Amino acid sequence: MIRNIITLIFNDLAIAVKNKTFYLILFIPLFVFLSLKLLEPTGANNQKIKIGLIQQENDAPVLIQSIQSAESLFDISWFSHEEAGRQGLKERKVDGLLLRAEKNPKQWVLVVLKKESFQTLAIIESLSTLQIAVEGQGKNWISEIKALQESGIQNQTLPTWVLMLILLVGFIIMPAQVGEEKEKKLILGLLQTPMREIEWLLAKVFSGMVLMNVSVLFLHLPGQFAFGTGIDYIAFLIVGSFCFSAFGVLLGFLCRNQASARTLGVLFYLPHLLPSALSDFSPRLNQVAPLFPSHQFYGPIKGILLEGDLLSHSYLQWVYLFFLGLFTCFLSYLLMKKRWLM
Repeated sequence: MIRNIITLIFNDLAIAVKNKTFYLILFIPLFVFLSLKLLEPTGANNQKIKIGLIQQENDAPVLIQSIQSAESLFDISWFSHEEAGRQGLKERKVDGLLLRAEKNPKQWVLVVLKKESFQTLAIIESLSTLQIAVEGQGKNWISEIKALQESGIQNQTLPTWVLMLILLVGFIIMPAQVGEEKEKKLILGLLQTPMREIEWLLAKVFSGMVLMNVSVLFLHLPGQFAFGTGIDYIAFLIVGSFCFSAFGVLLGFLCRNQASARTLGVLFYLPHLLPSALSDFSPRLNQVAPLFPSHQFYGPIKGILLEGDLLSHSYLQWVYLFFLGLFTCFLSYLLMKKRWLM
């Protein structure tokens, strides 16, 4: 009895290695470790705070000279006008933007991406400490804190949920479907009929797009979330669903069976999801995230939903996603023609 149990255990482990499920045991802990290192690297607390200032507002020697003298705490970036400063804040070139207060020229308004962030708290604490060291217990330099993204926490997390649903269908569901049809020889059976390869491929890609857009629609309806700028949001949803649906079909063709396809999908799912979703909390992740196609979708979607951006602001990302979808469709078509692993 014990020998049979041991034999079955080793058989299950061998199957896990053969269908690549065992790789997840090694990949996920390693990926989590690397992500946490990027999220909170060693010495993160000693990083300089990047402050943006407008060149026309350089006639406040106390504040500016104090910040310039604190070289270990602050790194100043100068902008020609306020709009350029706000754009630099959106692009994470600075952590906060200081503008002259209208009511009291001796005080300043701090503009940040989000009020509810550790970065904003760090800026306020550093400026308060600097003020006490320079002037003592005087009137605060900062009279008001404004955020570029004023929506509530539910709306703040909406772009992340949209990204998660798109990637879930693209990297988990679609590869598993294609792998199952390959494993059961369903694709070969369909290709014996007058159906051509391109017809099957387009049908599979469009079915994935339907699943993605329906899931996003049901995400909006119960929570009554706004659709951003409408047509611009829909345009990015369509091109994003096309890109990642085609990507998922390609991953399915790279595998022989459903289990392998699901494993490979997870290996692509996590690196595309976490760096983009956590990029707001780490400068390093913000540098790594653009390397993945998911960030070219997530960034514009977040701008449209939270900041009212237009498609014209992100047309390069839209074109990139569209051609990446075409490229992955072409690769899938070549694999179908060669009957890869069928």
